[in-house]
Amino acid sequence: MSFQETAGPGGAGRAETEARVLGEVTEDLREVIGEEYVIDMDITLETTFSQDLELESIEFVALADRLRERYGEAVDFVGFLAKMDVDQVINMRVGEVVRFIVDSLPAPATAGSA
Repeated sequence: MSFQETAGPGGAGRAETEARVLGEVTEDLREVIGEEYVIDMDITLETTFSQDLELESIEFVALADRLRERYGEAVDFVGFLAKMDVDQVINMRVGEVVRFIVDSLPAPATAGSA
């Protein structure tokens, strides 16, 4: 079963879905940044990309690629960033990306649906 089949924007499992997505985004961030300081860093929903992670613009591009590979076209991270002004991107927190991903994932199929 793929992640997309088990996640959805609402319902009782939202907290669990956000926790799972946070773990996956954390894994992707550690791989993209590739610096030793981030390996042991506690990345939370409140972690900032600019101040805490010191993410460079090229690393945002690499993160967008990883998110597309992981979640497919439903999660348009580049489109998400394009709707923001520079200050919003600079001050963005990991939680904003996690919530965007969870909201973008297709809802799971329910029993009896066609």
